Amino acid sequence: MKLRKVMALTLAGTMALAAVGCGSDASTTNDAPAASTATETKTETKTETATETAQAQETSLEDVKNLNDGKLVIWTLANDLIDFGERFQEKTGVEVETVVIEPANYPTKVQTALLGGESEPDIIVGEPKMLEDFYDAGFFEDLDAFGAQDYADEIVDYVWEVGQDADGIQRAISYQITPCGVFYRRDIAEKVFGTDDPEEIGNLFQDYDTILSTGETLRDAGYKIFASDMEMTYFSGDSAWVEDGKLKIDQARMDYLDSCVKLYQNDMTAYVAQWSTTWYQAMGGSVPVIDKETNVWDETEMEEAAENGKTTEIFAYGLPAWGVVTMRDHVGDLSGKWGVCAGPAYGFSGGTYIGISALSEKKELAWDFLKFCTLTEETLDWWIEASQGDVVSYLPCLEKHKEDENTVYGGEKLYQFFLEQAEGIDYSKVTKYDKKINDAWAAAIDSIKTGEKSKEDAVDEFYDVVASTYPEIEIQR
Repeated sequence: MKLRKVMALTLAGTMALAAVGCGSDASTTNDAPAASTATETKTETKTETATETAQAQETSLEDVKNLNDGKLVIWTLANDLIDFGERFQEKTGVEVETVVIEPANYPTKVQTALLGGESEPDIIVGEPKMLEDFYDAGFFEDLDAFGAQDYADEIVDYVWEVGQDADGIQRAISYQITPCGVFYRRDIAEKVFGTDDPEEIGNLFQDYDTILSTGETLRDAGYKIFASDMEMTYFSGDSAWVEDGKLKIDQARMDYLDSCVKLYQNDMTAYVAQWSTTWYQAMGGSVPVIDKETNVWDETEMEEAAENGKTTEIFAYGLPAWGVVTMRDHVGDLSGKWGVCAGPAYGFSGGTYIGISALSEKKELAWDFLKFCTLTEETLDWWIEASQGDVVSYLPCLEKHKEDENTVYGGEKLYQFFLEQAEGIDYSKVTKYDKKINDAWAAAIDSIKTGEKSKEDAVDEFYDVVASTYPEIEIQR
């Protein structure tokens, strides 16, 4: 297959599982914290259908037909595929070599290998924000040629859509879903609001004005609503940045901007940098109170910047579903005292999407591995147990485990919750421009909240950045 040359591959966001921040991939207005009756009916119908088809199409471990094709080579950004590879080797006897590559280096390495005609790797992956470039470059094999469409009803809708190129050809499938939720302290909720019920607490995050009111109440009670003012990034808009070739800034995005500024300026957050040591530390207890002018990354700096030994506790984090595992590993003695509720909009971020390299000489074996990871109930039941909380995309498994209670989160049924959130994601609102536009929007917010620029000047500069970066986009100021 002749690959189409790409001028540049943009690392549009980093892997969630590499524990760095990702912007919101998609969001729509969430009028209520719980799914509607229509959504519930859709979910039930689809999972029933998927279960029925799975009985006929289940990819059993004995069905691997290409055991003699030699070693399977996997390139990935996520350590998860080491586990999947070892499991596949254990079950089939096929030798698997899994190479984990740093997210910052991954697009260039894949580009160099495939444009150079290398027959390895056999399996390549991507996260949503880099996939469009990969698809356009011709790096991912056509999965429909292997019968992928037979499984379309077995995978959560938006995940299936992410794996399609602009022509609707299936190129990749993910084993996980990554819709977003608000992770909150149940014990603080009970003290301040008189309830820890996820639906009731979700009402406290239903829109940005309400979030500000919630933040004021928590601040007055001695707590901080968020570690940083950027915790709602995943819920920062309910429409596409670009529609019909025109830049669109809807009211929700302006409300998000205003809320970030007010959260920062009115001392409602702990002023902790996202993904820093202290940011993780706050998941398990108190952190020092610091001045808003201080942005620190490690515990030593935090202690040095602290005001008179004062401490505070963080009420909530905005995170995708992979946050279930992240939080679990950092909450310590607060295990069982966390819950998850809906945010002000639907959103998702990250996810490992598995595809077959267009130049692989072992495509049939690679397809067997891909099915093993994403479409095999036995494998995904194993992964649910092994990962202790990762939310899979395979509907028969989600249906089977939707009543499972997570003890870290007060016995909440998280598979059911995240499936409901996933049903609200509208992937059509994701565009190839999102990463750089989101970065420019975040820079504008930073300049406003710190007083560097007025709101008007910052937004004007945002328009200038977008215009210079994407001259093909029409901008109406």
